[in-house]
Amino acid sequence: MSVERPDPPLIASEREMLRVFLDFHRSTLAMKCEGLTDDQLRERSMPPSTLTLLGLVRHMAEVERTWFRRAIAGEDIPLVWSDEFDFQAAYDASSSTRSEAFDAWESEVARSRQIESGAESLEVLGYQPRWKEHVSLRFVMLHLIHEYARHNGHADFLREGVDGTVGA
Repeated sequence: MSVERPDPPLIASEREMLRVFLDFHRSTLAMKCEGLTDDQLRERSMPPSTLTLLGLVRHMAEVERTWFRRAIAGEDIPLVWSDEFDFQAAYDASSSTRSEAFDAWESEVARSRQIESGAESLEVLGYQPRWKEHVSLRFVMLHLIHEYARHNGHADFLREGVDGTVGA
């Protein structure tokens, strides 16, 4: 199955624009992992870095969970891969599988979409416990777009190192 990315609209409401750009970047990460085996997804292409495509997927599951579920929805839940809130733990995908990582990530993305679509407006406030600050849904969506864009740049290099695939 081929990953399809949404085309961001040139004219739309702010919320729709944020929603589509976020989904564009989510799809880009999935696209960078498409067609690779578990071993390839765990391949470190730029030693000494331990960063892998699968580690990025796991990390983004934690990011989705932290910002939408914990901050905006106020759910008191642990991270997926660390009980001590060690955000680096997700990057260690050495014994992970595509199924494990993508199931967690896709589940978190689905829950994030529910939280976002159920929010009254972009002005809805949540609380970021690590920062001890309130944040708006607008900020969270922009922050996730930033996170995905940055890590998709990493994914470009990782994918090229794995099998030479570049672009898009």
